[in-house]
Amino acid sequence: MKKIMILSALISLTACSSGKNDNSPTQVGMANPASVYCAKLGGKLDIVNTNDGQVGYCTFPSGEKIEEWSLYRRDHK
Repeated sequence: MKKIMILSALISLTACSSGKNDNSPTQVGMANPASVYCAKLGGKLDIVNTNDGQVGYCTFPSGEKIEEWSLYRRDHK
């Protein structure tokens, strides 16, 4: 009887444990559409760190510089 109780306890504990530890962060497979649009137009993306976070600027060969999301929204109304 003791052997059955011990065996039952071991089986119960084994069933509760997970053999796989998947704590790795998942990556998003989609690029920032505003950044992609900047590159598509021939611009160079510059990321600037500010107190509020990061801001991306698209700089064109002509010297024009515009915030990437402003550019994207302007052209995708």
